[in-house]
Amino acid sequence: MRILFLIAFMVLTSFTVNAQAQKAVIKTTITCDHCKECETCGQLFEKKLIRQKGVQMVTLNEKEMTITVFFNAKKTDLPAIRTAISQLGYDADDVKADPKGYEALDGCCKV
Repeated sequence: MRILFLIAFMVLTSFTVNAQAQKAVIKTTITCDHCKECETCGQLFEKKLIRQKGVQMVTLNEKEMTITVFFNAKKTDLPAIRTAISQLGYDADDVKADPKGYEALDGCCKV
């Protein structure tokens, strides 16, 4: 009986944990073809955006001009992620790039 209860508890817990993980594809504007590898810009996503509370994984697709973010919905939400991307100097869907973040980008990454 205890084994059945333990198995049921583990199954329900795993469904609850997975229900919190979400994926968002955010449209941005990328003006160069090497932002992902750029020593300045590429590291913004890998080192700064990933540090945002609840963000688990970030992938930049410079060809499609999208940023795919996997995040824990209990710890953050999409508006907070868009704001964080904006502060890095990039547009995030309808949120425009923060001027201070934009100025910090390399010249090739600016329009």
